[in-house]
Amino acid sequence: MGIAESTPDELPSDAEEQLRSGEQQLELSGRRLRRLPSAVCALSRLQKLYVSGTGLRELPEEIEELRELRILALDFNKLERLPDGLCRLPSLTRLYLGGNRLLALPADFAQLQSLRCLWIEGNFLRRFPRPLLRLVALQSLQMGDNRLRALPAELPRMTGLRGLWLYGNRFEEFPPALLRMGRLHILDLDRNRLGGFPDLHPLRALRVFSYDHNPVTGPPRVADTVFLVGEGAVERMAERDEPTPRPPPRRPARAFEDEEEEDLLIGGGGSRPLGPPRGSLRALEAAPGLGT
Repeated sequence: MGIAESTPDELPSDAEEQLRSGEQQLELSGRRLRRLPSAVCALSRLQKLYVSGTGLRELPEEIEELRELRILALDFNKLERLPDGLCRLPSLTRLYLGGNRLLALPADFAQLQSLRCLWIEGNFLRRFPRPLLRLVALQSLQMGDNRLRALPAELPRMTGLRGLWLYGNRFEEFPPALLRMGRLHILDLDRNRLGGFPDLHPLRALRVFSYDHNPVTGPPRVADTVFLVGEGAVERMAERDEPTPRPPPRRPARAFEDEEEEDLLIGGGGSRPLGPPRGSLRALEAAPGLGT
């Protein structure tokens, strides 16, 4: 059986049934859609829209009509640019853009002042998008598997940032701006070209630092409360006087959609263990020792 395909401007046949539940959520993932049906943009009360893995190549400017939209998943498509209309979604808190063909973000992206979680991994970004520097409420930024070589000196303006994933980029030196990110809880620099690290004690809030698959000979100097992932990490943590801290997730977990679980992910209060639902496409990749 092939993937269901809808006509360009109509809602899929099961859309009414989905919306009838009262959750104001529409799941279009896995269907063949070169562009978003215009009828979707007329759903002014829609709060969650999932359009992952559809082959989507463009978005209409009319997407700005979704004024109540909080979660938008557009990952694993073929988007090369984003319309300005997407930047005018005042309620948007989570945006998933991973696995597309983006080279940059629109200048108006900075208007997304409610955004707390942004996934933009697996694109073609060579430079850190400067509009992100104005998103002071952003807490979780997933930029792995791009082509970044440097970070802007103004990065510490992002005072809300708690989790930063930069694995699989092209850093050859530890970006100096990161040493002034004193509120970061999770920092992932796996699979870069780093040959060494400065003293990371200035990162006082750091809980997890992952540096695996870099040409380094040993772990960096960090506080004893930091869980390390990389060459020599186990031996370094075994030398500590205090028990080795339990590792939080190294990757963000798209399975979690309520605010309490997001706060846990980025290091907020509470101690409830994290774990993705079985079979979820939005599963997390856990640090070694967490199990499956």
